[in-house]
Amino acid sequence: MNEFAAREHAVSILAAAIHAVQPANLLPQYLKVGIREKFIDKESLYNTSGNTYVIGAGKAAAAMALVTEQLLGDHIKEGLVTTKYDHSLATKKIRIIEAAHPVPDQQGVSAVTETIQLLKKVTTNDTVICLISGGASALWCDVPEGITLPEVQRLFDQLIRSGASIAEINTVRKHLSAIKGGQLIRRCNGARVHALIISDVPGDDLSVIASGPTVADHTTFTDACEVLHRYQLWAHLSVAIKQYLEEGRNGQRAETPKPGDPLFKQTSNTIIGSNSMALEAAAAHATAIGYHTEIDPHFVTGNAEEAARQLVQKALAYKGPLPVCLLQGGETTVQVKGKGLGGRNQHFVLAALQAIQGSVDQSRTSKLTILSGGTDGTDGPTDATGAIGDRHTLDRAAEATLNLGTYLADNDAYHFFQRTNSLVITGPTQTNVMDIMMAIIEK
Repeated sequence: MNEFAAREHAVSILAAAIHAVQPANLLPQYLKVGIREKFIDKESLYNTSGNTYVIGAGKAAAAMALVTEQLLGDHIKEGLVTTKYDHSLATKKIRIIEAAHPVPDQQGVSAVTETIQLLKKVTTNDTVICLISGGASALWCDVPEGITLPEVQRLFDQLIRSGASIAEINTVRKHLSAIKGGQLIRRCNGARVHALIISDVPGDDLSVIASGPTVADHTTFTDACEVLHRYQLWAHLSVAIKQYLEEGRNGQRAETPKPGDPLFKQTSNTIIGSNSMALEAAAAHATAIGYHTEIDPHFVTGNAEEAARQLVQKALAYKGPLPVCLLQGGETTVQVKGKGLGGRNQHFVLAALQAIQGSVDQSRTSKLTILSGGTDGTDGPTDATGAIGDRHTLDRAAEATLNLGTYLADNDAYHFFQRTNSLVITGPTQTNVMDIMMAIIEK
C-alpha cells in the first residue's frame, strides 16, 4: 500500500456516496416509462386529461430536470427550474434559470416571479411535478412588499454566519416569503402536485428541506422572531423587516398553511434521495476496497469544532479490527468570527487536526485520516467540497510554519488546506444530501 492510499481511498469513498444519490440513479424509480404508460410514483399520467408541468429548485434541479425530460419526453407541456450558477445542463423542454447561493440575488427573485407566471397556466386537471433539492431556499428568493433585496441578502448572510441550524434559518426564510412553508401550493390552482425531493437536512424533515414549499408548516411568525432574538440578530434588522415580522406575529399578515389544511389534499411529497442512502453506498464501497466499516446512526449536527473532536475521540477509542472506515453524515454549523475563507467541512477537518495534534496517542493518530465533504461539491463560498487531514497535512503545515490555531480562529481553513495540498475538489456534483464525514484508521 502506498503512503497516500488512505487519502485516495477516502476520496473514492466520498465519490461512491455522491454517485449513489445522483438524480439519474434516483428518479427512474419514481418516473416510470413503459410502452403504454408513464407514471409518477404509481399514479398514471395517462389516466389524467390535463397537461404535465415541471417546476423546481435546488443544486440538483438541473440534473433532475434533465432526467425527467428523458423519462417523460413529450408528455411534459412546459417546465422551469432554478439552480445554482454553473450547474445548468442542456435541457430541451424544461427551461433552467441560474441564481446565487447561499446569499440570494436578483436572478433568484426573477426565478420565483417566472415560476409563478408559469403556474398561472395550470388548471385543476393538470399535474405539476416539483423537483426539489437542497439550496432551493436561497435559489428561490421572493422579497416581501416593502422590503428590499439588499435587506434580505444582509439578513440571510447574518443568519448563515450566526451558527443557527438549518431548521432555524428556514423558519425565518418561510416567513419572509410567499411560496415557502407550503405557500407554493396556493399557486397551483388545485392541480395534482407531486414533489420529488432530495433531502439535505438532518432527519429528512419535509417541512425544512428547501423551506418546505409544498409542505404544511408548523412554524409561525413568532418562531421566526424568536430565532432572530436567539442569535442576537433582531437589533441588526432593517426597520422594514422588523415591521413585516411584527405584523405577522400580531396576526396582521397571513400565516403559512398548517398541518391539516385541505390545501394539500392533492399534494404528495416523496423523498427520493437522502444522506442515509449516500452513507450506505459509502460503506459498501469501503468494504469492497478492504475496510471494515461502521456507520454512526445519529446525524451529526451542531458546532463543527465539537463534532470534529468527537470523531477524533471515537477513532482513538476504537478497539475493533483494522483497517476501518468510521462513517457519519449530517450538517454542522460554524459561527463565523474571523475574516478568512472556508466552509463547515474544511473547518471540521481543521478542528479535527487540532485535536489530533493535542493527542498523546501518536501511534494511533499517525495512522488516522479524516475527511469531511459536502455531497453538493461546494463547501461555503469556495471551490472545494471539503478537506482531508492526516499526517501528511500536518507535515506540510510544519514545513511551511503554518499555525493551525491561527487559521482556525480566523475561519480560514481554505487557505490552510490549500497550502498543505489537502483540499478535496470535485466541482458541482448535481446532487445534495448534506455532508459525509469519515475517519480511516490504517493497520
